Amino acid sequence: MNNKPLRPLYIIPYGAWILFFVIAPIALIVYYSFFDLSGNFTFENYQNFFTSVYFKLTISSFWYAFLITFFSLLFAYPTAYFLTKTTHKQLWLLLIIIPSWINLLLKTYAFIGLLGLYGPVNAFLEMTGLGKQQLLFTDFSFVFVAVYIFIPFMILPIFNSLDKLSPALIDASYDLGANTWTTFRRVIFPLTLNGVKSGIQVVFIPALSLFMITRLIAGNKVITLGTAIEQQFLVTQNWGMGSTIAVFLILFMFIIMLVTSGSERGKTGNGKVK
Repeated sequence: MNNKPLRPLYIIPYGAWILFFVIAPIALIVYYSFFDLSGNFTFENYQNFFTSVYFKLTISSFWYAFLITFFSLLFAYPTAYFLTKTTHKQLWLLLIIIPSWINLLLKTYAFIGLLGLYGPVNAFLEMTGLGKQQLLFTDFSFVFVAVYIFIPFMILPIFNSLDKLSPALIDASYDLGANTWTTFRRVIFPLTLNGVKSGIQVVFIPALSLFMITRLIAGNKVITLGTAIEQQFLVTQNWGMGSTIAVFLILFMFIIMLVTSGSERGKTGNGKVK
């Protein structure tokens, strides 16, 4: 039976989803960005975004997103590497991913209890003689909690890239006289770079728009683009400025995706690079 005449029909659900849940929301954000508080058409929102206030806010957002991504990658890559060497690697990977299934708000409140003045962390510090420390509402607590939340999403693509890496390539490197560091630098890391790029995408992009963790963990001492959007929409009710920030956030995300995207460099079953 020939299903070719029906093939265009398969695109309809996908096209409708893209239209109503991707294109339409972005179009509305762009539309509202050209209106002020009084509902008048204006370019003032875009002019305001290029002032020093929003410039510093953008730099701060990129800085914290960079820190979160850097520390996530720093811990995720060796973790993913050692997972591929374990006997029950899929089980260990599942145990790492399971916490990501828990509601983000619940995990955030759990850290408030852990890092609070009367939490178990401060109780341990008091036992060691260091005394209670103000761990919450600091840059450290914000980055630490964000890394904990995002690190499973960094581990997963890196693990998949490492798991698909042919052992024959590594053996060939050792046979040619390369040491462990050279093998990692010249063979393992380049061939798993696509996994690293995917991990950077799924961590850096959401980290740019964090707002709930900044409020609950950092106590609004850390302001990101996501926090600014929330304040514009819910506090000042300036939908135009909030939409303008969202437009630039979408633009930044698109640029990051372009920068971190690359051609697929995989391995075949016989150990050849394709």
